[in-house]
This record gives sequence, structure tokens and C-alpha cells, in this order.
Amino acid sequence: MVPAAPANEVASVDEVVSALYDQDYLADEGLATAIYLALRLHRPLLLEGEAGVGKTEVARALASWTGGELIRLQCYEGLDASQAVYEWDYSRQLLHLRAAEATGATTQAEVADLEDELYDERFLVRRPLLRSLVAPSGIPPVLLIDEVDRADDEFEAFLLEILSDYAITVPEVGTFRAEIPPVVVITSNRTRDVHDALKRRCLYHWIQHPDVDREVEILRVRAPHVPAALARDVATVAAELRDMGLYKPPGVAETLDWAEALVLVGVDDLDETAMEFTIGTLLKYREDQDRLRSRGFGEVVGLLREA
Repeated sequence: MVPAAPANEVASVDEVVSALYDQDYLADEGLATAIYLALRLHRPLLLEGEAGVGKTEVARALASWTGGELIRLQCYEGLDASQAVYEWDYSRQLLHLRAAEATGATTQAEVADLEDELYDERFLVRRPLLRSLVAPSGIPPVLLIDEVDRADDEFEAFLLEILSDYAITVPEVGTFRAEIPPVVVITSNRTRDVHDALKRRCLYHWIQHPDVDREVEILRVRAPHVPAALARDVATVAAELRDMGLYKPPGVAETLDWAEALVLVGVDDLDETAMEFTIGTLLKYREDQDRLRSRGFGEVVGLLREA
């Protein structure tokens, strides 16, 4: 297993491929190159692609490899600074005021001094973006900004400002600046276009669905108890379904679930019946299932015999 190493000491793309493989993540040369450059250049890495192709897993594998803390910020509509950067612990501040009143400190101290105490750093609640600027172990944390396309435009602009110099100013306390920049992975399912300004700040890579051979390899690594022949059947069917123009084509996560389900129900050789009864683990929309039924499970399974 590749030992944890500082991000800026990664020697080659091959080292990235090997290290991620040790974390059960199979990266092709294109993705490994993007990760290598992001680590060496201290640039955020923007990963786009359809849901289920392994974007989020990249951050998890990086954190496991380097030993840095994985800090995840899940984006959603309405996300603001209080959820993403920091907020004040009002409950503790109120308790501090009551304690001061109980001990008579409020009559002995200036009101301004007491107000200053309320905005001491001990009352500061650090949210993911602020937490990512601190690396107490000397190993940069891995900051995962997941599904940035779900956040509002205003938050994206705010995020760009933070990523420009890895610093955040809290007016009552001061400026927090990262001595060791975090490893930043930003993911997008492209439900909307990410602004050009953010893309210019990042290195970019589009993660495609794997081809059949690579998906078989992924299945064998992530689910080694799945028979090799069944893994190939699953990967072949998944590739065929992705070419059908479905509303939500199956991702790698779904093929893993499907392979596990087939093993659990005792399927060694994929047939029409097994596919029909387990299709809910692969296709998660009724319209997609109906479209497959209209085509016929038998026709899709028949492709396996021709392969």
C-alpha cells in the first residue's frame, strides 16, 4: 500500500493511479492526470459527470490515501455562509451572559468588554469551509464541495472568493488563512452550468461512464465475491442501457448494487426473470423501467449470448 505523502510530493501520474487503486478506486489516466496536477499546483479540481460515476468517491479515496481529514460540504439551494463558513453559538453566548449576571460581573465590567467576550473565538462554530483552512496534523484536509450546481449563484461567487487565497475574514475575530492549502474537490452533476469564473479557478475533468472492461474491473475490486462471469453480464447490460437514452442511466453505484442483489438472490447466470425481479436496484425511475419492459428483458439478455 502506498504510504500517506504530502500532496506536493506526489511524483507521477502512475503514483496517483497506484495510490487510488490501493483505496479500491480505479482511475483512468485522464482522471489520474487531473488529480496529479491539482495536487502539485494546489488548484481546486472540478469534476463533472452524471450521477453515479464516482465523483464523490475521488475525494474519499484522496483523504484515505493522504491521511487528511475529509470535510464535506453538501450544496443545496439556499446554502449560505452560516451553514458553509461559520456562525456564532448563540446558546453558549446566552449562557455566558447569564453566568456573568449570576456572579455580578455585569456590574463590575464595562458593557463593551462583555460584548467583546461574546465574540471570542471560543463561541465561533466553524463550518466546513472555515474548518478546511486548518491542518492541525500538518496534512492538508480534503475539502469536498459536493454538487455545487445545486447551490445558488450567490454562493458560487462567495466560494470563488474563498478559493482565490484560501482565507476567510470573520469581522469580530480577524482573518483565518490556511498555512497549508486544503485539497479541494468540487463536484457537479451539471443540473446547471457552473460559472466560467469558478471553472477558470479550477482544473477540470469530465468523468464518463466506464466501458465494459473497466466496469468489470471495478466490480471485481469493489465486490470481489461477485463471480467474474456475472460481473461481465452486469457491466454489459449497464452499458447497453446507457445507450438507450434513459432519463437516469445507471451509474457505477447502481451496477454495484445490482451485482450485489443478484448474488444475494442466488443468480449465477443472468436471465430474463432475474433481471425483471431485480431491475429496481439498477433503474430508479418508473419511466425507465417501463421503457426497458417495452423493449423486452429477453432482448437485452440475449445480447449477452452474442457478446
